[in-house]
Amino acid sequence: MQTWSSVLPSSGPLWWDSAAASGSFWGSAGVPGGLGLDGQSTAPLMVTKGLASQSLLLIFQLVLCFRQPGEPPVENGWIPYMGCALQFGANPLEFLRSRQKKFGHIFTCKIAGRFVHFLCDPFSYHSVIRQGRHLDWKKFHFAASAKAFGHESMDPSHGYTTENLNKTFLKTLQGNALPSLIETMMENLQSVMLQSNMLKSSSSEWEVDGIFAFCYKVMFESGYLTLFGKELDGDKTVARQQAEKALILNALENFKEFDKIFPALVAGLPIHVFKSGHSARENLTKTMLHEKLSKRTKISDLISLRMQLNDSLSTFNELSKARTHVAILWASQANTLPATFWTLFYLIRCPAALKAATEEVKNVFESSNQKVDPKDPKLVLTREQLDDMPVLDSIIKEAMRLSSASLNVRVAKGDFLLHLDNMESYRIRKDDVIALYPQMLHFDPEIYEDPLTYKYDRFLDEKGQEKTCFYRGGRRLRYYYMPFGSGVTKCPGRFFAVHEIKQFLSLVLSYFEMELLDSEVKVPPLDQSRAGLGILQPTYDIDFKYRLKTQ
Repeated sequence: MQTWSSVLPSSGPLWWDSAAASGSFWGSAGVPGGLGLDGQSTAPLMVTKGLASQSLLLIFQLVLCFRQPGEPPVENGWIPYMGCALQFGANPLEFLRSRQKKFGHIFTCKIAGRFVHFLCDPFSYHSVIRQGRHLDWKKFHFAASAKAFGHESMDPSHGYTTENLNKTFLKTLQGNALPSLIETMMENLQSVMLQSNMLKSSSSEWEVDGIFAFCYKVMFESGYLTLFGKELDGDKTVARQQAEKALILNALENFKEFDKIFPALVAGLPIHVFKSGHSARENLTKTMLHEKLSKRTKISDLISLRMQLNDSLSTFNELSKARTHVAILWASQANTLPATFWTLFYLIRCPAALKAATEEVKNVFESSNQKVDPKDPKLVLTREQLDDMPVLDSIIKEAMRLSSASLNVRVAKGDFLLHLDNMESYRIRKDDVIALYPQMLHFDPEIYEDPLTYKYDRFLDEKGQEKTCFYRGGRRLRYYYMPFGSGVTKCPGRFFAVHEIKQFLSLVLSYFEMELLDSEVKVPPLDQSRAGLGILQPTYDIDFKYRLKTQ
């Protein structure tokens, strides 16, 4: 979901990871100086002229495709070098299901020059996590972040910085850091949600908008202000407020433009190919310069600490420092925005869910003697209250189960033997990729009855509390819900992500009446172009109307 781990997702598309490792989407197949399967430069091969060199390269690649004793079954695909990349990219879920049926619970596919072992047995997920000492999950993320955002490598082993990013995230996004984030986000959500440009002049009039557009505007601005603060200038004039608003709107538009090209960037295409996307990234970078950020107030602990560590532990220039903050902005928004859309869409579309959620939110505010007043918006939710909202929790989980398409990847540091749950063992070669695709888990009818159907209470037990017992083949599953990754790669910002969506839902349910313009509207298809990046966006928006409730 939210993508904080090593700045970029703890899970990501394989074509991204392959690109990050080789320096290009096309890797060693056609780029001088690329990396071959053995990690060595292919430049000498590129220099050699004629058909003989091409044949030699092809033979070299094909030789390594043969399955060796003790290795998983292999599918090479029908395109040299690319292998199964196009088939996998067209529909990852169906591709993996068909290969699982053919090969069993583990198999190897050649994808863009990499050998990828797909593990489809959820009972063996923990086996992979337990053998983490043999696997590297950071390498690709650092490389992909540098490529997409344009900063120097944040991998300490490369010598540009000694910052431990994961430690920074854990310190500023979990534990004692959460109450401050929750408080600030609650203030910003109410300020943004109830501002004049979001509502009709008459409170009884309906405002019409797209659900995704509405979520985008409210969550982006609120999240931006929560992390990056507000202008330090104490001038509260209308002109100053309008200037601040313009800055946020410009950031939103630049973010949209950059986010459009993000899948292409992680696929290895150079940003200079995309003129408007490149310009958008650079515009965001200018707003994130330390000189600019130092003039803002109420900056989050995360950004304050990152500014301090950039200055004290890195050799980054000012632009690179700013680009690391653009990476943080993207990580905080890219999956939260579509997750909020799907949660609100399914909620409004399901009367039973809407009723149950409204009652839970009402009870929470009444139990703490809080009054809903849009003219004086001062509603407060503590961390303890947010953690004790099982209905909203289930509603969010179900929406994310239906919309997440992350890919958990780890790279073998050396040759080793992978031991699985069923007592089988497989030889894994150095630099091979082990991949888990949680959507197979989320859409498994043996685990989730009618997996394509939205059931708001799917994650509630018979007592109305969080359900944690899910089974497959009569055995209880340890891993049954994985939008945030797994093990050490699990998203460190997951608690804040869920909290901010709960806050958003609590406020829209308290302040607004909401209805779909078309009560029979179908669920929009998922945009598969972002498969592997986390929560998928809808292919089109859904219109709804809202107005202030009569208190």
